[in-house]
Amino acid sequence: MAGRFAGKVLPLAALVASLAFAAQAGDQVQNPLTDSEMWDMLREDVVGTAPIHDGSDLLTLDAPYRAHDAATVPILLKQTDTSARIRKATVVIDENPAPVAAELGFSDAMAPLDFELRVRVNQYSNVRVIAETDDGLHMTGRFVKASGGCSAPASRDPEVALAAMGKMKLKSFLPATQISTPRREAQIMVRHPNYSGLQRDQITQLFIPAHFIDHMEVWQGDELLFTMDGGISISENPVFRFSYNDNGSTDLRVMATDTEGNRFERVLPKGADS
Repeated sequence: MAGRFAGKVLPLAALVASLAFAAQAGDQVQNPLTDSEMWDMLREDVVGTAPIHDGSDLLTLDAPYRAHDAATVPILLKQTDTSARIRKATVVIDENPAPVAAELGFSDAMAPLDFELRVRVNQYSNVRVIAETDDGLHMTGRFVKASGGCSAPASRDPEVALAAMGKMKLKSFLPATQISTPRREAQIMVRHPNYSGLQRDQITQLFIPAHFIDHMEVWQGDELLFTMDGGISISENPVFRFSYNDNGSTDLRVMATDTEGNRFERVLPKGADS
């Protein structure tokens, strides 16, 4: 009996596997924004009464449909209409306790925008970006399945995390093209626990008070590249990966402040990882 059906079982298993793979692949791209009562309530607080245009022709926001880790969900903002000038962008996670994850400001050197950050997603939610250009506001986004990101335990013991707080690392990548003003790509990581106020100490089980980076600036020489005003939705040990036009300066300078009044400033040479 096993011999009669063995040849039929294997193709069926292969079919099931292929369908599962196709579904998984579809998850990565078929996650547009969904209707959201929460956004209807938030909208005026975030942008006031200004009209918002469909931003799908201006830029994309890429995010996983099912997040591997709800505490570090990668969000990639990529400009598709290079004729526009994106001056600011606000990242909103509808269902998070503090929905406005980050308010970002960009200089001309960041155009066209190619910018990645990592956020916490607390429950199934739309993740949206509202970009500001000379002709108004434009919105696009993704729906992300994740839960518990804002209350997920910190990866390090508080004493260890606080001892390393403020350390920074720059990873530089080769220029995408060789032109008179090279387009370069860099990644900056800042050591900071970015406590959300919803996490518990794993020993005492008491809530750890909120303590996070609330402002950050990145400069190349005397030229500002971008600013970030953030809240509890930015992940632990924030990481920012971005493209920019190199002005010939030898380093990037990062300045950050947190909610406890700490100020961190580092000069990071471009020539090598630092």
